[in-house]
Amino acid sequence: MRIYIDDNKSELISVICNQCKKELKVENGILKEGCFCAKAQFGYFSKKDGMKHYFDLCEECYDKMAARFAIPVEKEDMKEFL
Repeated sequence: MRIYIDDNKSELISVICNQCKKELKVENGILKEGCFCAKAQFGYFSKKDGMKHYFDLCEECYDKMAARFAIPVEKEDMKEFL
């Protein structure tokens, strides 16, 4: 869950893990901790037609979720960090 200073989302002030409620480190509007950010848009043929879902997971909760997958997460090393 992301909390911004205003409705225009001009500055991030807090990120809270939707699973465990841990508050992640944010300094000067910059997230400074590992975070899995999910955004899903549901369209036709879904029970959630026209809905968008957003959530954030801390790195520990992401690891627990991914460990339950029947097909492992694909991994690739990044050459540059943005």
